[in-house]
Amino acid sequence: MIRAVWTHLVKDLRIEWRSKESINSMLFFALLVVVVFSLAFDPRGAFARDIAGGVLCVATLFASSSTLNQAWAREIRHNVLDAQRMAPSSGAALFLAKALANFLFVSIVQLLLAPVFLVFYNLRIEGNAWLLAEVLPLGTWALVANGTFFAALSIRSRNRELLLPLILFPIFIPALLAMVLSVTAILTGESDPALWIKMLAGYDIIFTTACLLLFDVVLHAE
Repeated sequence: MIRAVWTHLVKDLRIEWRSKESINSMLFFALLVVVVFSLAFDPRGAFARDIAGGVLCVATLFASSSTLNQAWAREIRHNVLDAQRMAPSSGAALFLAKALANFLFVSIVQLLLAPVFLVFYNLRIEGNAWLLAEVLPLGTWALVANGTFFAALSIRSRNRELLLPLILFPIFIPALLAMVLSVTAILTGESDPALWIKMLAGYDIIFTTACLLLFDVVLHAE
């Protein structure tokens, strides 16, 4: 299974390295969200720290939704998805490779967005900054794991660009809430984010396991 995951992952990374399609579109959209919110609110002082966590998480959520659809749209071209159905590897390997690739793309966008975000909102982290290295990967994985699964589920729909957010956003609300409150607690330093971090970790374990177990059914569905 590890060899199959690695093969699929390298293929996706090579395609993205040549096109830069997913990263460029996500980065542009996320920057747009950050700039619009900075113009809509006064990004200074304590108020900036209160809203910054929500702005960062919402920017990541909306920016990644288009990329999650594109990941599977590539597989439909030239009947690649049909070939993957006939491959001897399991559907779980394909799902895990896709989720890892999307996780890397979203993480790269977050790293590129971080300095711009700090400048626009004049942020000074009052809590333990190193906790962001736990919260952001956990929240990002919750997004891409569910997004990859539901994007595959809706890939044959004519309105898949609309259908994916309608399915994904309600499912992602608990993780989004935990992610926003964790980031806000770290930026403000007013509370302990440990409970929300544990909630994110539990959410990731439950939904990743469910996606791995059910993806074969989605892959071979007509």
